[in-house]
Amino acid sequence: MNEGYTSVLRSISSKTPTPGGGAVAALILSHSYSLTSMVAKLTLAREKWINGHEISNKLISICEPGIEESMVLARNDCNAFDNVMNAYKLAKDSHEEITIRKKMILKSSLEATNAPLQIAIAAMKLFPLLPELAKNGNVNALTDLASASELLYSSIYIASLNVKINIDSITEQEGMKFFNEINHILDKSKNLNNDIQHIIFKRLEWH
Repeated sequence: MNEGYTSVLRSISSKTPTPGGGAVAALILSHSYSLTSMVAKLTLAREKWINGHEISNKLISICEPGIEESMVLARNDCNAFDNVMNAYKLAKDSHEEITIRKKMILKSSLEATNAPLQIAIAAMKLFPLLPELAKNGNVNALTDLASASELLYSSIYIASLNVKINIDSITEQEGMKFFNEINHILDKSKNLNNDIQHIIFKRLEWH
């Protein structure tokens, strides 16, 4: 671990609202990408796990750029929330200023709702591929894959909280759309995580 990693943790622990939960969800996603990539590479390193080579190559091609994308998603979430805070600080001394302020609050709140949703959507690009690696990957690295799966679910769960907290600040129609979409993703991810853990535990003969 280097100073850069520690610096990020210090930024999260500060009294400023960003980086907050949404950014943390994206950072957790990056850790899931990293662990998945490691398991895939360890699977490719041995012919013994030949049945897992194809999915490993596919996952590596997703995870490597996914790590960078996660950093972008974290920054986007911070920027979106900062925009909300700035919108609330706008002047409201005249009818025109009040109108502009309301418009900017709605616009920025929509962005702040969408930012964590995009984190959950990104996570779901990876999740459906993990069961195949769980079935055919290097058995010596399966606990790392189980961890990657748990992190992926945690990323989506945290993102869902940040979607829902912003829904009240947007229109009812838009809010319902976001609510339904994030709940669908959350339910699907929970089932996938349970399936992956079951596969891994079975291969490890833990039950």
